[in-house]
Amino acid sequence: MPDYDLIAILGPTASGKTPFAAALADALDTEIISADSRQIYRGMDLGTGKDLIDYTVNDRQIPYHLIDIADPGYKYNVFEYQRDFLTAYETIKQKGKLPVLCGGTGMYLEAVLKGYRLLPVPENAELRTRLADKSLEELTEMLKQYKSLHNTTDVDTAKRAIRAIEIEEYYAHTPVDERAFPKLNSLIIGVDIDRELRREKISRRLRQRLDEGMVDEVRRLIEQGIQPDDLIYYGLEYKYLTLYVIGKLTYEEMYKELEIAIHQFAKRQMTWFRGMERRGFTIHWMDAGLPMEEKIAFVQAKLKEN
Repeated sequence: MPDYDLIAILGPTASGKTPFAAALADALDTEIISADSRQIYRGMDLGTGKDLIDYTVNDRQIPYHLIDIADPGYKYNVFEYQRDFLTAYETIKQKGKLPVLCGGTGMYLEAVLKGYRLLPVPENAELRTRLADKSLEELTEMLKQYKSLHNTTDVDTAKRAIRAIEIEEYYAHTPVDERAFPKLNSLIIGVDIDRELRREKISRRLRQRLDEGMVDEVRRLIEQGIQPDDLIYYGLEYKYLTLYVIGKLTYEEMYKELEIAIHQFAKRQMTWFRGMERRGFTIHWMDAGLPMEEKIAFVQAKLKEN
């Protein structure tokens, strides 16, 4: 494996990318760096699909990084992710291992694979006031006008959309000096799952996580002092479950709207990954239905081709 600096495993939610990344890390005797924008939060487990059992392969705990590193309620950002990724990446490389990056947050993946220059963006009170009355649909349309990179896959609340516009405005009007970020020669593997199978797995997994206590997880976070608005900010499961817990949605409304939202999210993820290909990334797509041994062999063959 001489020439690659990193293996990146990407795919939509419910594609099975995490168990595959763990099995691959076991085969290569290496470690995993997560690229999931919500699994970084402690105590947000069922709602983020933080299946930590997936990291145990052949009775061995696969070391993982950038999971459970921030308190719920905190608004972690992609600048911090770049910084924390580099720390994890260098830690693994110093051990002489080939890091495996795994996740579905397109912005995080692309920010480190391409090495975009990013800086922390301060709040813009005037802009926030100006946008406060706009709907999510209006804000999303505004966000589409910006040509620079932003992760629209995760923008499913007005607060997140306003923050996204705030970031774009900052970069549009602030000169950014070159900031050192390594140019990584990455082998990018995409886990391609049939659309209908993906939909079936998403629905089944949602029912399973609700049965396992996902509503109780949200109640517990609120009882711990996390504001409902802060949980809603995280979108998807936390948005709809919180709206149910605080009485804004019935259970049936919550379930139906959340299921639709997760399906839409998976579709947006795939749109992002196809966009990465148009932006010059080479993604080697692999059928999610292959046996694990064949998936590992697929990657090992790609490593040898280089």
